[in-house]
Amino acid sequence: MTRAFPLFILFLPALLGRAAAAQAAADSVVYGIHPASRLVVKTGKAGLFGFAGHTHVIRAREVSGRLVYHPGESRSRLRLEVPTKSLEVLTPPDTAEIRKVTEAMREDVLHVDRFPTMSFAADSLNARSGRMDLQLAVTLEGVTRLVPVTADVTVGTDSVRATGSFTVKQTDFGIQPYSGGPAGTVKVADRVTFCFDLLGVRGLDERQAVATGDGTTVPGCVDKAKSRGDTARRVM
Repeated sequence: MTRAFPLFILFLPALLGRAAAAQAAADSVVYGIHPASRLVVKTGKAGLFGFAGHTHVIRAREVSGRLVYHPGESRSRLRLEVPTKSLEVLTPPDTAEIRKVTEAMREDVLHVDRFPTMSFAADSLNARSGRMDLQLAVTLEGVTRLVPVTADVTVGTDSVRATGSFTVKQTDFGIQPYSGGPAGTVKVADRVTFCFDLLGVRGLDERQAVATGDGTTVPGCVDKAKSRGDTARRVM
């Protein structure tokens, strides 16, 4: 026994390290993104003839990711990924224009062939119920920028819900805002708004794709034309 004691002392740090890692893993909860989640983008108008165009609400039809939640600590982390080809223009209610703008967005603005995904990540989250401020790493067209975000967070027994919005400038990511129409007189503003209503469910497969609901009703990106009952066809 006296000969084995020094060996036990030698391996004690490694044993304690494994025990601590196991305890940390046990203290965390993993939430997968649920299909009820919604992530949308709202564009604005710009330029001298901006009045000739419209704002557009754009929905992400697929989202994957997870939240690793450490209760009572500030080291929770979030990862989200969106295929750029899943972005779909929802407004205005003119199907011909929607097809045209969606194609231009995917091919001429986001270049989905070269940049198939956009991602969002945050570390050191204190994901308690209430209001939370965080620095979100937004990656668009291969460029990452930190964006300050404020979210309303509700933590349930088996779920976490986060809602909020943030704005970015497309040019900060090397993206040229869309312009079109006669002589390029219809322009999309450089600054766009991302709005999210994310639901994480304990134990849900993080690889699950999300078919989102109506993007025009997400707080912060509500389509005002729709809320007024304006369904008239308009020409860009």
